[in-house]
Amino acid sequence: MFMGWDERPPRRHIGFDSPEALRQILTRSSPPHSCFHSTAYYDRPSEYKMSEKGWRGADLIFDLDGDHLVGVDALDFPSMLNDIQEQAFRLWNDFLEPDFGFKSDFATFSFSGHRGFHIHYRHPSILHLDSKARQEIVSHISGSNLNIEMVLTSPEVAWGKRVRRGVDSVLDRLESYHDSSDADRRPIYKQLRSSAVLGTANMSRPPSMSEKAMMKLAEMSVNSDRRRRLKNSSIQMGRQFGKQGDLFQALILGDQSVVLDQAAENDDNVTVDIRRVIRWVGSLHGKAGLRVTEFPVERLDPDSSIAFDALSEAVVFSKQKRELVQLELDDITARIGNEVVEGSKGDMIEVSEAMAIFLGLKRWASSIQS
Repeated sequence: MFMGWDERPPRRHIGFDSPEALRQILTRSSPPHSCFHSTAYYDRPSEYKMSEKGWRGADLIFDLDGDHLVGVDALDFPSMLNDIQEQAFRLWNDFLEPDFGFKSDFATFSFSGHRGFHIHYRHPSILHLDSKARQEIVSHISGSNLNIEMVLTSPEVAWGKRVRRGVDSVLDRLESYHDSSDADRRPIYKQLRSSAVLGTANMSRPPSMSEKAMMKLAEMSVNSDRRRRLKNSSIQMGRQFGKQGDLFQALILGDQSVVLDQAAENDDNVTVDIRRVIRWVGSLHGKAGLRVTEFPVERLDPDSSIAFDALSEAVVFSKQKRELVQLELDDITARIGNEVVEGSKGDMIEVSEAMAIFLGLKRWASSIQS
């Protein structure tokens, strides 16, 4: 699939008989804005109707996008990218490898070229999985439909370990909410509410998410005796909070799960889509000017000494050429290599060509002709 620079629909359902035929599209006078390839396998990929393509199977795709994270500041691009890389590492290290037994030999890891990361799993055993089976994987990662009381009774169950770890984290967040001033409390409440995972197996109905319910839970959570009991034995955590027990559990699941991307055209998760297209490794992202870049799993952890640095390694334009730009938004933070831009609307600054293209494509800045 190829997206153009105008408002016309993307070009889809295209097959190529040779590398040269593909090269002609990519190197013509008006190259595409963005390039995608299918993650599904077909007998007749060039057929226009999906029903006539002859679907044979599909790889498993995990798409993580930084602006879907709770509380993220999308205008602080380096921090957002670091946060979503941490989520990608957590997805592989805490879920896909230990829980599902996925092997890195069958996985590719890539920077999307803009706001996130992809984990692409290719193994014959998963090609046939339908959307329902893939939804089960997504549900496990998100913690939805999880029976918390059941997993806590089995010390070796991975989600049980996550829930115990989440108790301390959520208690600290609730304490911060409880002790904050009125002005600071509202954004903390929004983050807590947005992160909660509802609809678990042991919830008869979704818990109240009102500010009153959240404050009641926060007041109960700062009780020293209750905190001690929770840390000594979290098996009956819900009962220790009474009516707010389900809310506490929903916050824990949200704290420990991973947020997977949603398809733009509907509410289905990208992982569930068995006919998904994904950005082509090596292509440039038309909304940032950065290259979709593959890297080894050993470099996925952002805290590693050899961590992949998208804002240095996915840059293709010149860092030496200089251009004058004017910022169009307030409180922008951007980085390209060692070059950092921090500023607000109206600021005129000289930046590298790579930074100017990045800011321009994101519509964070406009070029000033000398």
